[in-house]
Amino acid sequence: MSRLKPLLKPTRSLRIRLLAGTLLWVMATIAIAGWGLAELFRRHLAEQFRAGLVVQLDQLTANLAIDQAGQPVLSAPLSDPRLRRPLSGLYWQIDRLGNSQQNALPGVLRSRSLWDTTLTVPDDAPVDGEIHEHQVRTSDGAQLGMIERIVSPAEQPEQSYRLIVAATTNLITEPAERFNGMLMWSLGSLGIGLLAAAIAQVLIGLRPLGHLRRKLAELREGTAQNIGGSFPAEIQPLVDDFNDVLSHNARIVAHARIQAGNLAHAVKTPLSVLANAASSPDPQLPQLVKEQVAAAQRQVDYHLARARAAGSSDIPGVRSPVRPVVESLIRVMNHVYRDKDISASLDTGDIEPLFWGEEQDLQEILGNLLDNAWKWAHNCVSIQCRSDGNALTVLIDDDGPGLAPELRQAMLTRGMRADERVAGTGLGLAIVSDLVELYHGSINLESSPAGGLRVRLEFGVKNG
Repeated sequence: MSRLKPLLKPTRSLRIRLLAGTLLWVMATIAIAGWGLAELFRRHLAEQFRAGLVVQLDQLTANLAIDQAGQPVLSAPLSDPRLRRPLSGLYWQIDRLGNSQQNALPGVLRSRSLWDTTLTVPDDAPVDGEIHEHQVRTSDGAQLGMIERIVSPAEQPEQSYRLIVAATTNLITEPAERFNGMLMWSLGSLGIGLLAAAIAQVLIGLRPLGHLRRKLAELREGTAQNIGGSFPAEIQPLVDDFNDVLSHNARIVAHARIQAGNLAHAVKTPLSVLANAASSPDPQLPQLVKEQVAAAQRQVDYHLARARAAGSSDIPGVRSPVRPVVESLIRVMNHVYRDKDISASLDTGDIEPLFWGEEQDLQEILGNLLDNAWKWAHNCVSIQCRSDGNALTVLIDDDGPGLAPELRQAMLTRGMRADERVAGTGLGLAIVSDLVELYHGSINLESSPAGGLRVRLEFGVKNG
């Protein structure tokens, strides 16, 4: 009974939807096929029925003769034995026609199967030689199919005779009923077989979803870290993407724990200094508090930037246009360093460059790099952004004093400064390096053709 419970759920169940759709389709198809086959068989019987009557009528016409007394006779009996068995359901009759009612004589000749009755033909005016068809009902309620033909024998061209052949329509209805009964049982058996096959197909086809549901239950209960096992090709990509999301969330949690520990350790020293200074009178206390608060703020900003980037770096489908961000940062830098009168140029090429990540992180990366470029440049800064659909490359050149090759790698570490005489925290390039690494990119410091420093950023496009 427990196996049937999923099948008895509301129509939100895939099983119910698939089985209901299959049931309706099978029933409709079988009904249409049954109606079509029955109709084709009925038409076939009707054509065979009429063809049999025409054969009998042709025999009757061929065997009609006039004897020496001028009376119609049959030169040979018709071949069908039913015509000699009373009330067999197959009949023939010959009526003599005349110009007046007195000259007309119905049933001058008739088959033995008619016994003591005669066939009554509806009034009409048939043309000689043509076949007319009728559906008549006898006095006992039997339905007859009837055909007639008017002929004038060569021996009596002035005399016309009506040749009639009739048969009960039971010759059609009874075989049709037997056929319909067999057809119903056959199509019913076929329908049951198809439904059984559909049920088996649905149960077997949806079995991987049940396996997936059990794996998700294990994940929810904490007995598994991801969805393991092999699944069909249609489901495996979904499982892989789900496992990627789980891995991403696990990395975020682990990274958040590390960042929380690093942040706590980073602010521990400034807090200890403040606590010691507060316990003893010191005339330098305001300046000390200001310095330590600034140091703590720098550490908080650094770790918050890493935490934010770690949470958004692997989100699929997130992308940001580069040009608006760079243009906005150029306006900010021109305002901040307006006393230096730096000439800035931006070249984005023919393809609009895109950054596959959060716009805020792109601003953090480029903002620190452009701030360094404006800080050290003498007259000009140039930015080139290139994207070929598979990667993003950003080149930032300045005409400043540049940086010695042996110092370039060290400048990407936290707390390192190129010149202690210039204001700064030593965290800018370190933040950039960490953010670039989180986005699976690379940063390199090179010599610039303009004479100063070139910063090369390269990012690969993530699949999403």
